Amino acid sequence: MKFWPKYPVIYEINTFVWLNALSEKFKKQITLATIPADEWNYLESLGVDAVWFMGVWERSPAGIKIASENSGLMSEFRKVLPDFHDKDMVGSAYCIKNYVVDRKIGGPEGLAHARDMLARRGIRLILDFVPNHVAPDHPWTASHPEYFVRGDENDIERDPSSFIRSGKNIIALGRDPYFPAWPDVVQLNALNMELRKAVLETVSEIAEQCDGVRCDMAMLMMNNIFERTWAGRVGENPSDDYWPALIREIKGKFPGFLFIAEAYWDLEWFLQQQGFDFCYDKKLYDRMEHNGAGEVRQHLLADMPYQDKLIRFIENHDEPRAASSFSQEKEKMAAVIFLTLPGAKLFHEGQFEGRKVRMPVFLGRRPRETINSELFDFHRNLLANVDNDVFRNGDWQNCEVRGWPDNASCQNLLAWTWRKGDNRYLIVINFSSSNSQGLIRLQWNDISGKLFRMTDVLNGEKCERPGSEMFDNGLYVELKPWNCHFFRVENFV
Repeated sequence: MKFWPKYPVIYEINTFVWLNALSEKFKKQITLATIPADEWNYLESLGVDAVWFMGVWERSPAGIKIASENSGLMSEFRKVLPDFHDKDMVGSAYCIKNYVVDRKIGGPEGLAHARDMLARRGIRLILDFVPNHVAPDHPWTASHPEYFVRGDENDIERDPSSFIRSGKNIIALGRDPYFPAWPDVVQLNALNMELRKAVLETVSEIAEQCDGVRCDMAMLMMNNIFERTWAGRVGENPSDDYWPALIREIKGKFPGFLFIAEAYWDLEWFLQQQGFDFCYDKKLYDRMEHNGAGEVRQHLLADMPYQDKLIRFIENHDEPRAASSFSQEKEKMAAVIFLTLPGAKLFHEGQFEGRKVRMPVFLGRRPRETINSELFDFHRNLLANVDNDVFRNGDWQNCEVRGWPDNASCQNLLAWTWRKGDNRYLIVINFSSSNSQGLIRLQWNDISGKLFRMTDVLNGEKCERPGSEMFDNGLYVELKPWNCHFFRVENFV
């Protein structure tokens, strides 16, 4: 397997749900060990660099019992699946009893086979690591209670929704500082050095089975965040933060192993400095969903070392389905934006098909939905055209967009270029519901005096333009609402 590209494309799969759908499709039980070759070939045809199998670890029976007694969750499950049955609840993917691949989906042998099938097609494998908490029936609760944030009788009497009994011990339930405790998980003590040694062993075992990890709510384990959340219960901050030593040790044993942080609260840059290869770019998602081109443009003014280590998306298992949050035309342009920016890119299985039902991570079956063939074809065409080394390892540049005193519609336009050697692209997006015009100034300083052919790879339209015009004054563009140009730019002789 070659090294990771600078800007990989990652495809998230809800493993239990996907295998259930395949079992229905083929009318027999499908596990990671028995997926037909055509399904692996389909993943290869997408041109992605990695698959993230979300939720492969052994799920907690104790967590399932807690969830089944939660009337709010059960009501949500029945909204998602009107024909909901008890067997549909397989347990939360983030309430982990053990970091062993669940036997229901094929066990460790099944995952090893799946990884081999992906590797043969040049696709890497990413799995989950949940640093903040484990299930209440995880073996550590009995063998190593010191790994957890502890409480006493006063705590459980005063705040029974935040503490539970575990044998002779009272342990805090998992939480972040802004919300009530999660009822089905118990809180690990990020400042405990013995826990950190055990975590290193756990992540080493995970790293033997995959090529990278997506670290759930990674910012919760930073010393300052953790101490603020659990002040007075966890002792003094160690001199070292949680992540740097862990990441350094794992990368020393497994060169090229990738760390992705689920990150919020404007802590992405800090986590990048602690060793993460990529951090969630939730800010871009929010600006595309709620704001216009101007807010997106401002976000893209950040320094390139920061931009390079963001992971862009408009959908994942924690967010609503893109087809339910965006109009169809806006979703298309949002996909063009995030897929042609620097940084990693994340797609979610079902996104191409326009699925609208967001699946709770507790469920193993999804409802039937009509496939949106127009969205599917658009995404496949888009992916085919970014399956190009210039977008994986090339140089990205934002473009200046100008207008006229009596026409400010240029503010609706976003534009940038990609280049690697003679391989050049220009992307211009009208991220608005209005017709928009503007002048796009390219910053390639070697194009003056040359003639260029520009081919819009999404629709085949061609034009010719002198390089001097594009460098000096700017390329004139006019785009209808929620439309774009995806130009391949070639010397014309």
